[in-house]
Amino acid sequence: MIRDALAMDDAERIAQIYNHYVLHDTATFEVDPVGEAAMASRIASVQDAGLPWIVTVDALGVVGFAYASPFRERAAYRHTLEVTVYLDRGETGRGLGTALYRELLRRVDNLPAGRHAPAHSLVSQIALPHPASVALHEALGFEHRGTVREAGLKFDRWIDVGYWQKLLDEPSD
Repeated sequence: MIRDALAMDDAERIAQIYNHYVLHDTATFEVDPVGEAAMASRIASVQDAGLPWIVTVDALGVVGFAYASPFRERAAYRHTLEVTVYLDRGETGRGLGTALYRELLRRVDNLPAGRHAPAHSLVSQIALPHPASVALHEALGFEHRGTVREAGLKFDRWIDVGYWQKLLDEPSD
């Protein structure tokens, strides 16, 4: 089941999923774990901006999340969103990321008129190498637009960041 994230109810579990990547992976360049209150604030901030933050849930609870956020703060970027997805480390390879991302893309494509709608461009940053993430994005129509070499230093090594982009169809009149 996929549903909207509930900032107060889901923040602890979302932080647990995310913090695995903070502490053990280069998928995020954060190096300090994110607490429940900080995660609840992040979720609320995204949703208060009228953007989706969603979770996938099984019988045991939240096992993954995805969200869209502003790509940059300057006004000219308002129709470009950054999108991301994270799964519990034991839930990868079963199609959950694809289902979650497809639902996120559907919701982004159907944003109500407002600050970010209509969305025109979606961008995802991928720390390299992460071949499963690259494959997921490309399967959903994202195209590689460039790589910033040695953009971050984590675990005592330099990490490149690739940018994948998907242009959304213009709304019909």
